[in-house]
Amino acid sequence: MVLEVKDLKKSFEEKCVIDGVSFKIQKGKIVGLLGKNGSGKTTILKMINDLLTIDSGEILVCGETIGVKTKAMISYLPERTYLDNTKTISQVFDFFQDFYADFDRCKAEQLLKELDLDINARLAKMSKGMKEKVQIVLVMSRNAKLYILDEPLGGVDPSTRDHIMKTILSNFSDDASMLITTHLIADVEKILDEVIIIDKSKIVLSGNADELRKKEKKSIDEIFRRIVK
Repeated sequence: MVLEVKDLKKSFEEKCVIDGVSFKIQKGKIVGLLGKNGSGKTTILKMINDLLTIDSGEILVCGETIGVKTKAMISYLPERTYLDNTKTISQVFDFFQDFYADFDRCKAEQLLKELDLDINARLAKMSKGMKEKVQIVLVMSRNAKLYILDEPLGGVDPSTRDHIMKTILSNFSDDASMLITTHLIADVEKILDEVIIIDKSKIVLSGNADELRKKEKKSIDEIFRRIVK
C-alpha cells in the first residue's frame, strides 16, 4: 500500500476540520480527493506532507510513518506557487537537481520542449498558465512513490488544462500513485481510478470511479453535485 490514512482528525481553534478520515491508495492508482472549498482537502494533503501536525490518527507512506523518509518519497504540488520569480527555469532546475536525489533533469528538459517552454525564460515574465506548466514539469520529473497535486488546474485556461492533463498522464508510472484535489471535476475525472468525496470534515462517498458511474448512471461531477450541496 502506498498511502494509508487512518482515523485522521484535525482541529483549528476548537473547530474540527477533519473528523475521522480514513482511506488507502494502492500502487498504480490515480485518486481524486473531491470537496468544496473549505472542506479540508488541503489540510489532509498538508498533513500527509508533514506540513501540519496531526491531532490524532495515523498516516503511513509505503509503510513508514510520516517524517523525513516519507518526504523523500512524495512529490508535492501545493495550491499556491512557490517558485522564485527572479529565477530562470534552468536555475529552478539546478535547485531541484541539488535538493532532490530523484529529480530527472533530462526528463524535465524533454517535458519543457513538449510544452513549448524556453529553459532560459525568466519566471517573472511568464503567464500564470506557463508557471503552472513549469510546476507540473518539476513535480512529474521526480521519480517519486506518491505524487500529490493540489488544484493542478486552478486558474488556467482550458487549452492549458489539456496540456497539463496530458503531461500528468504520460509521465505517471505504474509503480507510483497519485492523489489529486480539484474543483474542476469534469476536467479531471476521465483520468481517475478512484474518488474520495469529502464534505463537512468527513468522507461521504468513496470508491472505484467506473463502478460509481455505472451504478449511478451519472458522471463523477454529477454525483458530486448531488451529494455535496
